[in-house]
Formats: sequence, C-alpha cells, structure tokens
Amino acid sequence: MTSSYIFLTPPGSTSATADETRTIRDGFTLLGFLFPWVWLLAHRLWLHAAAAFLLQGIGGALMDEPGLGPAGAAILLGVNMLVGLEGQNFRIRKLAAKGWNEDALIAADTIGIAEQIYFSDKAVIADSDAAAAPDWQNRARPNSPHGHGTSLGLFGFDGGR
Repeated sequence: MTSSYIFLTPPGSTSATADETRTIRDGFTLLGFLFPWVWLLAHRLWLHAAAAFLLQGIGGALMDEPGLGPAGAAILLGVNMLVGLEGQNFRIRKLAAKGWNEDALIAADTIGIAEQIYFSDKAVIADSDAAAAPDWQNRARPNSPHGHGTSLGLFGFDGGR
C-alpha cells in the first residue's frame, strides 16, 4: 500500500545528511488511535497530550453518569480518531514551527524506498552544484516618476489616448 512520506531538513541546512533528515509518514497511526495521550507524550507534544488526557478524563466521567454514556463515548472516540488521523500532522507542524523545512513529499510503498528516492535525488543535486549558475542581480529601477500613460492602450482619465 502506497503511503506519503514527508522529509524535513533542519533549520538553516541547505544539504542535510541522512542522519539530520527526519522522515515522517503522513497517514493514520494505529498507536496514536489506541493510546492517544501516551503517543503524544512519546513524541513530545506536551500540550496536545494534556488536552487529550483532559478530554478523555471528561469523556470517562460522562460515561459514568446515567444517560450521558453515549456522549462520553463520542468524546473518547473523537479524541482517539483525531490523534490517529492528525497525530503525524501535529508532529510535522511542531517541527515546522521550530524552523524545520519541508523538503519533499514522496509517495512510496515503504519508508526504505522513499528514502532511496529522496537521497538519490540529493546525490544528483550535489553533483550538479559544481557548475553553479551565475549570480544574477535584480537591480531596482531608479526612483523616477512613472509616466502618465495607461496600460494596454486604454483611455486615460483625462480623456486622451
């Protein structure tokens, strides 16, 4: 089954090595679904883990109350589904907030194949850097007043052409 893998490089790094690059599978996480706040703690998502723990506590308390069992079960299932479906995205957003760059998104059957594709592309780029492109400078136009003409040959505001 094909999955998407996101490759993140450290902040300020132009060519990251295999040890510095983080690879995260973008998809459902079973452990995040079964043990949401524990999974979030394991990935150092402290606020998300606290919110999940609090919501699961509220859901468990509601399940003990007569007539509110379905509402409590819905809260528990909602938290589990949210972490299972969006847990990997939480990790990616946390790293992006720290300055990590999303370098590539590769669809592959396994993480090994995705890493081979990603790093084979990096080797080609590293070889082609020997002949670097010239440094083109975008020079600003001098601060001269713009003409009074209109664009595309349309009539001006003064009635002329």
